[in-house]
Amino acid sequence: MIMVHKHINFFMSFSLSIIIIFCSFFVSTQAAEVSLSRDINGWCQTTPHPGHCMHYLTGDKHRVLARKKDFRILALEAALGQSHYTQQCAINLDKTGRSKRKKSVSKDCCKLVNTTIVQLNETLTGLKTRKISDFVAQTWLSSALTNLQVCFSGSSELNLTDFVSPIKTSNLTEMISNTLAINDQFFLKNTQVSDHNEEFPIWVTKKDRKLMVSESVYSKANVTVSQAKGSRFRTIQSALDYAASINRGDGRFIIYIKRGVYRENVEIGYDLKNIMFLGDGLRYTIITGNRSVAGGFTTYSTATVGVDGTGFIARGITFRNTAGPEKAQAVALRSASDLSVFYACSFEGYQDTLFALSQRQFYKLCYVYGTIDFIFGNAAVVFQNCMILARRPLTGQANMITAQGRGDPFQNTGISIHNSRVMAAPDLKPVVGSVRTYLGRPWQEYSRTVYMKTYIDTHVSPQGWSPWGNTDFAFNTLYFGEYGCFGPGSAIQNRVTWPGYHVIKSPSEALPFTVERLITGRAWLRATGVPFIAGL
Repeated sequence: MIMVHKHINFFMSFSLSIIIIFCSFFVSTQAAEVSLSRDINGWCQTTPHPGHCMHYLTGDKHRVLARKKDFRILALEAALGQSHYTQQCAINLDKTGRSKRKKSVSKDCCKLVNTTIVQLNETLTGLKTRKISDFVAQTWLSSALTNLQVCFSGSSELNLTDFVSPIKTSNLTEMISNTLAINDQFFLKNTQVSDHNEEFPIWVTKKDRKLMVSESVYSKANVTVSQAKGSRFRTIQSALDYAASINRGDGRFIIYIKRGVYRENVEIGYDLKNIMFLGDGLRYTIITGNRSVAGGFTTYSTATVGVDGTGFIARGITFRNTAGPEKAQAVALRSASDLSVFYACSFEGYQDTLFALSQRQFYKLCYVYGTIDFIFGNAAVVFQNCMILARRPLTGQANMITAQGRGDPFQNTGISIHNSRVMAAPDLKPVVGSVRTYLGRPWQEYSRTVYMKTYIDTHVSPQGWSPWGNTDFAFNTLYFGEYGCFGPGSAIQNRVTWPGYHVIKSPSEALPFTVERLITGRAWLRATGVPFIAGL
């Protein structure tokens, strides 16, 4: 009987303790929520550009918000609202630009600003409806900011910096930078990105997943491009125009490009999603152009092929720019296609061969040829099992393999070269002793490039990395790294000693640059059927 009372007393004491602990937790949780409550001015002080934040949210300055998520939505709405003013600035440029150079810059900037508006709108809608992850939001916001930076760099190339000043002074870059910083706080909470449903290309069915790398894909082509007499589509652009003209829904559209040399500049617009270029092999299907900055184009508009539509895939094709080393920047491929794949392709040029402009991109079993900054841009991009081939530059020039363009510390972008080979092209080999070749240099302040488990040949300078000109630009803010590389050019004893250079020894430090982490590849690449290594 006494034992029963003891049990009852123990149970009552235990239950009371649980109630007290729960109440304490509830009160502390409520207190934490209250402590987060602040007015707009208080929230704006947490951003990189508080003055711009307070100015454009002035109508809500006395509003009290308890959650960061509410502030994120408010900041995005303000950025989207300001983007329409920026758009009008770009339209006005188009009206005033009469010279070839001004027309080139205004055309680029109008297109890039319009794309930024679409991306801001899609990000805002996706977060409001919870249809996208914080990672995807960070990717799209990174791209939206990169678009503006490309507009500005193009004007600088043609000595027209003042021409685009109305766009610069519209403060849209600062507003997007603020949204990146705000969203980053959510993005960092989950660095191990899970497989989100929204990241699967919606046009891929289970039976399609092995189709991309099988021979049966040729029989699935929607249209065929051929230079043979009597062909319905004799140019690639005509096939794309046809794809844009029909009601094809969200399905994959395969364009089989038969062997031949196609001399044209090709544009795949933002609205043309899920296009696949299927060639007869990189030796046989070649798309070539010769536009260059020396010829009056911006780097952006020199591209032989430019891709903006989501889900682009290319297989067995060479993308080439034949302008030559004396014509400066001349792009073979420019890609801003999210969730894009290039499989068994070749990219041939000299300066600025491959413009990995933005979004998530994957290159597998590809060849990249060039001299100066020949892999550049601000995408989140992985090159896996690729051949990176430095060519012979002009006398007195040095080769720079990469020039990564991360201009904001919160952009989730970078170049990762994994399980690849860095070699001298045949034309460089006879003069390899007189030409310096570097793994990369910092194009923007937060430039980020990593080589992992890659063979590096003797042509690469012992210093490894080059400064931007004769400056110490970005030495403290860049992130350049090497992990598990091998070969005669991989020795690290004489590498640069900049604070931002890293000899990566820990797998945990290398993991953020893998397919799984940098481009969330485990979630969407398997749907393409293209083989990939998710981790190290």
